[in-house]
Formats: sequence, C-alpha cells, structure tokens
Amino acid sequence: MPRARRIASIAAALALALAFPSCSSCTRDPSASASASASAAAPVTSPSQRARLREAARTKGPTYVPRTRHKEPDGAPTYVNRLVLESSPYLLQHAHNPVDWFPWGDEAFETARRLGRPVLLSIGYSTCHWCHVMEEESFEDDEIAQTINDKYIAIKVDREERPDVDAIYMSAVQSLTGGGGWPMTMWLTPERKPFFGGTYFPARDGDRGTRNGFLGTLKKLRTAYDDEPTRILGSADKLAAGIREHMDEGATSASSRGSASSAANLPGAATLDAAGAFYRGRFDATFGGMRGAPKFPSTLPTRFLLRDQRRRAGSAEGRESLRMATVTLERMSAGGMHDQIGGGFHRYSTDERWLVPHFEKMLYDNALLAMAYVEAFQVTHRADLADVARDLFTYVARDMTSPDGAFYSATDADSLDPGGRREEGWFYTWTPAGIESVIGVQNARIVGAYYGVTKSGDLDGRSVLHTFSATADVAKDLGIGEAALRTAVHDARPLLLAARAKRPPPLRDEKVLTAWNGLMISAHARAALAFGDATYAARAERAADFLLRTLSNGRDGRLLRSYKDGIAKLDAYLDDHAFLIAALLDLHEATGRQRWLEEAIRLDGIVEAHFEDKAAGGFFLVSDDHEKLLAREKPTYDGAEPSGSSVETLNLLRLHELTTRDLYRVRAERALAAVAPIVTASPASLNELLLAIDFTTDVPKEIVIVTPRGTDEPRGAAEPFLAKLREQYLPNRVLVVVSEGDALSALERVVPLVGGKTAQHGRATAYVCERRTCELPTTDPEVFAAQITRRR
Repeated sequence: MPRARRIASIAAALALALAFPSCSSCTRDPSASASASASAAAPVTSPSQRARLREAARTKGPTYVPRTRHKEPDGAPTYVNRLVLESSPYLLQHAHNPVDWFPWGDEAFETARRLGRPVLLSIGYSTCHWCHVMEEESFEDDEIAQTINDKYIAIKVDREERPDVDAIYMSAVQSLTGGGGWPMTMWLTPERKPFFGGTYFPARDGDRGTRNGFLGTLKKLRTAYDDEPTRILGSADKLAAGIREHMDEGATSASSRGSASSAANLPGAATLDAAGAFYRGRFDATFGGMRGAPKFPSTLPTRFLLRDQRRRAGSAEGRESLRMATVTLERMSAGGMHDQIGGGFHRYSTDERWLVPHFEKMLYDNALLAMAYVEAFQVTHRADLADVARDLFTYVARDMTSPDGAFYSATDADSLDPGGRREEGWFYTWTPAGIESVIGVQNARIVGAYYGVTKSGDLDGRSVLHTFSATADVAKDLGIGEAALRTAVHDARPLLLAARAKRPPPLRDEKVLTAWNGLMISAHARAALAFGDATYAARAERAADFLLRTLSNGRDGRLLRSYKDGIAKLDAYLDDHAFLIAALLDLHEATGRQRWLEEAIRLDGIVEAHFEDKAAGGFFLVSDDHEKLLAREKPTYDGAEPSGSSVETLNLLRLHELTTRDLYRVRAERALAAVAPIVTASPASLNELLLAIDFTTDVPKEIVIVTPRGTDEPRGAAEPFLAKLREQYLPNRVLVVVSEGDALSALERVVPLVGGKTAQHGRATAYVCERRTCELPTTDPEVFAAQITRRR
C-alpha cells in the first residue's frame, strides 16, 4: 500500500493518538507504585466461575507459585482470573492480578458486545522486562484494575503463542505511533477493530515525565467511546482498513504484475550487490555490527556476509564482507551480551560496544547465532569461533533442554537480588568482592582483570563480564605470563558458574515452540556436520522426534504451535512449518536418515495446501482454515526471527536440488517474484531471503556419497569424504550419504540423483554433480576435495 494512502487511511485514528501519547522509550525500572485502597470488582465473573478458578489455582501443584503481591494471611492469592486455566507462562504471570483478564477468544468479544464495552488488549511475553514493569505498576494496582473491570473487557495475549494476533495489532501501533514494542496496549471495539494503542504506559499522569498515564487514558478513552461513538467507530474502521491493505500488499503486488515467475522478475545478483553496499555503508568499523545503539545481532546478517565474501572471492568487497562478519562476531563474543560464564547470548546490547545487554535470553537468538558462528568457523577455521558455538550448545543442553529433549523458549532478564527485589541482570553481574568470595583474593585479581570487573561496575555498581582487552595486554598489566592467565581463567570459570547457580535464577519460560525448536535443531545438525560431532546430531534428532510425535494434531498430521505441561495446542503457523522443514533437511544431511527427508517433504505438502498463495505466489502466516482475523498476513520482513516466507523459499530450492521435481523450483520462483519489489527496494528488510537469492545465483553442488552394502554405520564409512567437506565453506549444496542395497533403492524413489550410483571396488565412493551432471566418481578424498571446490 503506498505510504500516502496508508497515512490517509489512519488519519482519524492518528489524531486521536496525538491526544493521548504513550511512553515507548523509557529506560529504567523503578519500584512498583503504591496500590490504592479500592477493591477491584470482577463484574463479569459469576460466583460459580470464581469458585472454579480458585479450585484450579489450588490444584496446579506444589511448583506453582502465584505471581502477585495481593495475598491472604495464609499466603493464598487474593485474586484469580481466567488465565489460571492457561498453560502459557506469560498468561499465568497475570492469573492473579486484580484485573479480570480473559484469554483471546470469542467469549471475551461476545461479552464486550453484550455489555456494550470496548476491549482492552494487552500483548507481551513472559521474559519481557517492560511487561513486568507495567504489570507491577498498573495491572497489580487496585484502582487501575477497578477502572479496567468497570469500563472494559480485558484480554491478555502471549505474542509467542499468537504471532498472528500480535502482527495485526503491532501494525496498528506502528501506524499510530511510528514505533512498536512490548508490552503492546490496544483499545478495540467488540468487532476487534483497533481505535487507539501504544506500548508501555506509566501508571498515572506525570509518571516518568509523561503527560498522560495509563489510568487517565483508560478513563478518557472510555468517555470518548461513550460520548463520541461515531468518531471512535470511524477511526476503528479506517485503521482496520489500513491494516488490511498493509498486510495484504504482498498478496496484491505480485498479481498486479502478471507473470510472477518469469526470470526477469526475480531478484538476483544486483539485489545481493545492493545489500552488500547497504551493510558496508552502515558498518561500525570499531565495534562491529551496525552503527549506533542499541545493537541487535540480527541487524547485520553475518550469514549473508559470509556468502557475499564467497561470491566475491578475491575482490575488495568480498574481503570487506568477511571482515565485517568476523569483526562483528568477535566483538559480540567479547562483550557482555555474551554470557562469559554460562555460554549463550542475551537479547541485545543497550550500547554500541556490546557491553551492557538486555539480559533476557531467547532460544531463537541463540540458534541463529550458533549457525553464524559455525559457518564463520567453516570459512576461517578459527578455533575461537567454534568455541563460542560449542559453549552455546553446552548452555542449551544444561539450561534450556527439557527432559523430553525439546528446547525451552527463554529466560527472563530479571532476577531477585539478596533483598528480594527483582532487578534486571543481577543474576549475571559481579563485584570484586563477589569473585573474591568464590576463588580467593589473588585469583580474583587475575580473573577480575581478565573479565573487566571494577569497583564502580557497569550497571548499578555491578560489572558485566567482558573480554574486550587482549589477553597479552591483561597479562602484561598483571605482571604474569599469558599461560598463567589462561589457566587461572579456565580454572575459575566452573567455580564462578557453580556459585552463580546458587543465586535465585531468572524465570525460565518452559513452553516448547515448534518454530524456535526448528531453528535450534538446525543449529545442532549443522554443527554436527561442521564439527564432526555426532553428539549434536543425537540432540537434534531427539528434539525433532519429540516435535513430530507430540506437537501434532493427531488427525491429519498437521503441526501444533506450543507445548507446555503435557498439553500441545494452537494450530501451527507458517514459521513453525518452514523452520521445522529446514531443520529436517539439515538433519537428513547430518545423519543420512531418510525419515527426516520424507517428513520434510510431507510438511511442505501441508504448506503448499494450506499456506501458499496460489494466485500471487508466496505464503501466508496462517493457514486457509485458521481463525478469521482482521487480516491474513503475508510476511515480507525478516526481523529478529527470519520470516517463514524467507526460510520456506530456501527450503523449496533445496528440495528441488534433492528431488529434481520442478514444481519446487516453480514455487520458489513464484515466492521470490512475489516479494521482488520489496527486496529490490530494501534488501536489508529481507536479509534471510538473501540466502535464498544467493542460492539461485550459484550453481549448487549435489554431493552423493555411497558406502558399501551392509555398512553398519554409513557415516563412519563416509567420514574421509565428510572430513574434506568440513574443510570447505559450501553453503549452496545438498548432501546425501547412503549405503548400497535396500537403503539406496528406497531413497532413489525420493532422490532420483542416487540412482545408478555404487560404491566402487567395495569402497565408499563420492559423486559430485551440478545440475544433475556428475564428475567421475572417486574413492579418493583428495580428488573429492578438488571436485567440490572447483567452479565450472
């Protein structure tokens, strides 16, 4: 939708927004405001419903701890609402607010229509710092809760479980305010149309320097809703229309161009060149990443830059792309955004140096970063980059893996300090005295200098561990040798980790999301292949098996989105399918097991049947039989998480190379053509899609390794070839390892490329092909190495 039309469609709503501005850029967390003495009524909940909810709270088990300051003398929570029936950790955090929350669903909107009330919609997630702040300041406040209960129907949504709902109303917030974020706070009509919104609101007028606080805004908007219904409903209609046009623009743009899949319409090398130029022009040569703060790891896509250096091998631009990628990875891993003691990465850096992070840890961030470090190791063969990835996988195995082998979603930024106050980053930060208490004064002097620990600290008098200073410089300043310094740090690290583990830990969100698990399975599978470590493949297979067994609807094999406490629920979205398909393809390459390839093909069939735009190309976020919302989004942006559209496009290209089915190529080209105007005009907006474009501009290698009939472990027999493959960075290739006999015959039905290939002279034999034309087969790993590096 053209910008001018979009602005016109929301003009009335924007005028309303200007009257009630919200705060979206506050930076610190004060203590919660004092609650008022008024009692919060629950006018839409019957006594029998309240009794049922209280019984549900009592039976949630000994590990369930109500999160509220409102408690009876015996410790029981004073309030309980419908969210106690949910499994989402974020919704359960609000189950004992005095607010009479509903989960998203027809009941809430039907109640709003029946009572003639507007809807207050609050969207966030369990590890969101400012969501916690707004909960403490507003949703735990009796006076504010009373106002909400009397004047609104309140709905709480976990954005990680309902990305479809989040995307629609985030579009509205961005139109109204020019920005976005969480918590997201929206006012809706009972018809689900937004008429006002923002992000975080301070509790009262004047708080944090704002003119309009949350309580005052609640009252003013309800008055406007009652007194000026025409104005409110007109704003809602126009804003809803703007959302539909904005979210449908990907669907309409391709169809208006006619033939979507002609070669002339496809983005190619010029788009990749433009992306490289964009990132070179904004690179922070001192600290890595993009210039300015805050710094997110996703804003400089290192995996694209690694491909760019390969594509431009020998050129100044190629060398610069490699430097940008490696400097960024070096600086990130040296900074406080990298958990120096426990491994893994925090969400983002609040400063340009990667020093002080926002301390939440997200599974998807760590999966994507692991893939970047693994690929950078393949390019550079630098052990330090591989070590970062290995530490990350150790952290995931230790802290983020369920007993079933699946991966948890996130850990909070906040934790309790010794005084029982919730403070961001307290769990991860140190003082000199704290380190001395663990390893002694002399060792603390060495280790503290290495990690940059000072008396003044970096955050509220505490130090965020980092390794910005060169080891040689630190050793020289201390008057010791580098070897002695490294030994002291190596010996201290497990002791510091054990001591830290005794602190009250941050909340862990233990729901299992299919999409995010798919990303982490991919990371493990790729590491297994790159490092030659079957442990990572075994972890990936266990997680994949859990998803396919447990997160299925049991009827037609379609996926579900979320799993928690033994309950799998919510129809899966495009990214759940796309990320898991990519993971299964990676697992097939890492293990040689045909099961994973067949499951990937099966899931892609679901994408084709239920998510693909047959008219214009590309993919919708939700299926064709999903709950009907204001709009059906076609993702056209890669953010902190890649879009399902970008990942699925590359999936199709890989499936085409493996299966030779031309329909996969046609579908991929239609998807590329559908977003061609967007990625051409703004390559950085679809940085994950650049990987698919790079695949199309290359001639991918098709590698088949056949081991002799009866081989007990084909991967072991193929290892001499796999070792040579690990020495090369070949992002655009497919790999098949298979034994002669029944396994090869079965696989040939899916991968015709293996047909007619044998293990010559009873030895493992490699076939290196391009566009189905193969070089001479070889049993010599050195010949194989030359074949895979040769470009025709």
